[in-house]
Amino acid sequence: MKKKIVFMGTPDYATAIFDRLVKSKKYEVLALFTQPDKKVGRKQILTAPHVKQYCIDNNIDLPIFQPEKLKNNSEITHQIEQLSPDFIIVAAYGQILPREILAIAPCINLHASILPKYRGASPIQESILNDDEYTGVTAMFMEEGLDSGDILAIEYLKLKKEMLVDEVFEKLSLIAANLTLTTLDNFENILPKKQNDSEVSFCKKIKKENGLVSFKSAKKLYLKYKAYCYWPGIFLESGLKLKNLELLEESSINKEGLIQEIGKDYAIISCEVGTIKIYQVQPVSKKPMNIADYLRGKRLEVNDILN
Repeated sequence: MKKKIVFMGTPDYATAIFDRLVKSKKYEVLALFTQPDKKVGRKQILTAPHVKQYCIDNNIDLPIFQPEKLKNNSEITHQIEQLSPDFIIVAAYGQILPREILAIAPCINLHASILPKYRGASPIQESILNDDEYTGVTAMFMEEGLDSGDILAIEYLKLKKEMLVDEVFEKLSLIAANLTLTTLDNFENILPKKQNDSEVSFCKKIKKENGLVSFKSAKKLYLKYKAYCYWPGIFLESGLKLKNLELLEESSINKEGLIQEIGKDYAIISCEVGTIKIYQVQPVSKKPMNIADYLRGKRLEVNDILN
């Protein structure tokens, strides 16, 4: 007899897990809970969450619930009780589950970090910003605290130096999908492990202003680029976005923002500490462009300052 699942998730990270559960022969997904549709972009087009759009595109006929909030929502609690799930699986849902829902069935969260490190909203970006050697996914029991429940299982991912955030997201979503099934398959034999409170750290929801960078440290600029290139991007005080770059070296002492070299499709810029190579930029309200073309248009040459 198939175990019954209520799934709660929102972005593409969640979709990979949801896909694996829907296609599984051992588990039956009863319903999907996701965030409400949101207006996106300049034209404010009403857009479905990634996991809901996946259901639409693949003609998956499931009840889809999109409550504004779960807390103090007796109607939603009653609906989940009526479904009578064996497990509630949660992945980047975007809301904390209240006590009433936690009491219905074992609630398992697939959190994209090696807990207790990086509890909160942006663990993948935080691991990149901190230049961690490893990140991973933790399967954990949910409780009323933020990502504070007992650990059921952990899978690791080695972070290669050139990995950008979208690649890390993709790899972790596949790891999370596998970990979900192995955790459920072995659930009866798992001994939950308490988190070590002395090692706890938190990460906040990313805001647009987090993408602001300067030419102080080449290493810090490059880590921000890797973490934020998907969103919100990185940009200088002037609003100029740096779209495609690499870290050349991270120890030389230089004049901040000095243009050292201009090639056909790149420019080498010195930071106060270290040097970066930029290929593409995007001026305010314009399309991305080759940095050499941008510098030419601004009449900037070698030994001038980019700001």
